[in-house]
Amino acid sequence: MAQEQKQKVIAAILLAAGAGTRFGGEKLLHPLEDGVAIAAHAARNLIATVPDVIAVVRWGDFPLYDMLEQEGCQVTMFQGAARGVGASLAHGVAQARGAGGWIVALADMPRIAPDTVRAIISALEKGAMVAAPVYKGERGHPVGFGASLRDELLKLDGDQGARAVVERHRDAVQLIECNDPGVLLDVDRKSDLKG
Repeated sequence: MAQEQKQKVIAAILLAAGAGTRFGGEKLLHPLEDGVAIAAHAARNLIATVPDVIAVVRWGDFPLYDMLEQEGCQVTMFQGAARGVGASLAHGVAQARGAGGWIVALADMPRIAPDTVRAIISALEKGAMVAAPVYKGERGHPVGFGASLRDELLKLDGDQGARAVVERHRDAVQLIECNDPGVLLDVDRKSDLKG
């Protein structure tokens, strides 16, 4: 029983607060070929594996808020989203500061396989400080962070995201080989949807 209490749940943070300007706006609501929105796919891939998914959206983005809530995410609007992805990530971690670690995923990456998310969670549960998937030699997303990095993640701000945290602990990063090209596919422009 005490062992069960010790094992804290890994939470997922879905970063969905970008403006999508390179895409032409409303990127995360844009449907893929199956008619399901980009962000909905990203949310489903996390929810298939992680019970607690916190989605961070821009203040006032009610269409995205509603859609992600319907997908099963705990959605939080963040007034400071314009400060950048680092600020949004810190806000998301603050919503689940008691978690045993965090999987950080980007809402414009709709093709990540749930098995990849499971592998990142498994690495965190076995004590990895940072865990990231690798496809054909290239590191991708989502990235997992252990609970020991809570304070560093909460201090993030600006547009750097967690890159500085990963860099500071690069010797502790556990790379997980996967056969999942989705870990590299992010949708920045409409042309990224072709092919």
